[in-house]
Amino acid sequence: MNLNRIPIRPWLLAVILALAPTASAEWKEKVLYSFQGGSSDGSTPAGGVVFDSLGNLYGATSGGGSGSCAGFFQCGMVYQLSPPAQKGGPWTETVLHNFQGNKSGDGTSPGGGLVIDKAGNLYGTTGYGGTGGCVLLGSKEGCGTVYELSPPKVKGGAWTEKVLYSFKGGKDGYVPDGDLVFDSAGNLYGATLFGGGKGTSCNSLYQYCGTVFELSPPQQKGGKWTEKVLHSFAGGTDGATPNGGLLLDSKGAIYGTASTGGNQGCKTNDSIGCGTAFELRPPLTKDGAWPERKLHVFTGGNDGANPNGGLIFDAKGAIYGTAGGGGAVSEGIIFQLTERGGTWGETVLHRFSGSGNAPCCPLAGLVSDASGNIYGPALGGVSGRGIVFRLKNALPGGRWSLTVLYNFTGTIDGHWPEARLTFDSAGNLYSTTQGGGSGSCQNGCGTVFEVSQ
Repeated sequence: MNLNRIPIRPWLLAVILALAPTASAEWKEKVLYSFQGGSSDGSTPAGGVVFDSLGNLYGATSGGGSGSCAGFFQCGMVYQLSPPAQKGGPWTETVLHNFQGNKSGDGTSPGGGLVIDKAGNLYGTTGYGGTGGCVLLGSKEGCGTVYELSPPKVKGGAWTEKVLYSFKGGKDGYVPDGDLVFDSAGNLYGATLFGGGKGTSCNSLYQYCGTVFELSPPQQKGGKWTEKVLHSFAGGTDGATPNGGLLLDSKGAIYGTASTGGNQGCKTNDSIGCGTAFELRPPLTKDGAWPERKLHVFTGGNDGANPNGGLIFDAKGAIYGTAGGGGAVSEGIIFQLTERGGTWGETVLHRFSGSGNAPCCPLAGLVSDASGNIYGPALGGVSGRGIVFRLKNALPGGRWSLTVLYNFTGTIDGHWPEARLTFDSAGNLYSTTQGGGSGSCQNGCGTVFEVSQ
């Protein structure tokens, strides 16, 4: 297959649920690290960050790195940020892995953030690379990978990267996007934007409409991980181009969103269909099909359009997420999905206007604190370079109120926050910006930041 006309775009990433103390307004931002780009460092963070048990932060960048990749994009890398030895000191960056691209059978251009297991191993996806036969700009660049990075056995040693699966580009999917998620048995779940073997209406340039997949660890040490497509999207009245950052419940059901498809009469940007929220139920028999149920089909009106993935639950089982568009005067929404009597209904909790200095266009999912307040990043704001917000459920009648916790200026402090937030134990928020910082890239190379009270 030929991917010559697939755009290289910043990865829109999903978000995980986290618990932290309740917040207040007037938070302060601190840049923990500014990426410098080039061959010695990364650029354009691919997703958010995750903590290990020692307080180190980990993430990936889609650009930069010392790997040699063809075309107009770079290979990317995985990094560690270690906290300062003394309070107020600088965080220290260490490059853990430089991706080498398809010619080496390695990944290229990470397509999401990382997840971490109890042993400290890191897992993520690359949008390209691997051993698959996909062609980009006339050259074989691979169809994407799922990879693992294992910490050194000796302090100060090198981390070890292993490609767990290389997508082939057909029915198994290609171009994985967004964060992975573990189940209790150690299986990984994710999504690919394209492939799957179904659908011709999702986009005339791309083959097939995407997948949700499961990657199972080997039964014996040293064996291969096994990929299984749980659902292939068909476009049309079904979803298309599914987001990563899937949500699992205690019964093994999978919840997620597809950014397009669903309502064929809804046209936004260059897509057909405004997207869906869906549930995949575990099969009744071994190796059976995972039945899909659409929880909501977005229409592009007051209910929003083009959901971003990264759904979260509350304590009562309601689902929350974001959509980047919808409606003549709306620049995105925060929505709630609630089940009553077997039927799911949508409630819009906040509608972004984007007018004047108002924020617009949420491009990532959400996190929640112990009081049920919701936090996330969005574009727009005073400078137009992005914000961090809190949505608080404390008004009479169950109404929600949005507060801007921080407005990015678009300079050293970063701009374009488009990745999930994560809490530390003290209730501070951490994530990345696509641009800004002190790096020499045209719009800055991106940052890792902390927002605190």
